[in-house]
Amino acid sequence: MVKSRPHVILSAAISIDGKIATRLGDSKLSSKKDRIRLHKLRSKVDAILVGKNTILRDDPLLTVRYTKGKNPTRIILDSLGTISVNSKILRTSNEIPTIIAVSKKISKLNLQKLKKFPVEIIMNGENSVNIKSLMNNLHKRKFNTILVEGGGIINWQFIQNNLFDEILITIAPFIIGGTEAITFVQGKGFDKIIKSPRLRLNSIKRLENHLILHYTKV
Repeated sequence: MVKSRPHVILSAAISIDGKIATRLGDSKLSSKKDRIRLHKLRSKVDAILVGKNTILRDDPLLTVRYTKGKNPTRIILDSLGTISVNSKILRTSNEIPTIIAVSKKISKLNLQKLKKFPVEIIMNGENSVNIKSLMNNLHKRKFNTILVEGGGIINWQFIQNNLFDEILITIAPFIIGGTEAITFVQGKGFDKIIKSPRLRLNSIKRLENHLILHYTKV
């Protein structure tokens, strides 16, 4: 069967207890060597995808640094178009190709705000962005590989809908704890283990005190 979506890689740095950020949003879990590894991976994909909460919490650039290579297209899932005009994503959208995926529920005011920037707006889904439909859309436009860098709610949507192929996890030597800290996968979760996707561990790489686990879907 021919796949009607891009190849999707879920990527995250997590604490030993599975958190991607503290309850206050501190997510500085990677080491310098791990950041170099991640940025090399970024340079090889067609797009990086994150949710609006990641933009709100980290205000990332989502570019390739620490290594040579092209900047992939940045895709932001923001159903209501609430991304700040002061975010690094919008302020650098004239330099780096940027897509904002919104739903039909976006207000006219927020839509007009986004149209002031040189971003591509994809309207997809009624109340929230329909990820399946978005992936089909991107596939038709020759996006072959997408790196999903979270957060937890976005990761759950890709896993729940079986829309991923690989998982790259960096385990950092920290313990965060707390019920309000953000985990690698948020959302409702599976009620039975049997419903979880079957994964194969392909490799384990040690970078000093960090471990990089590479899984593929069986």
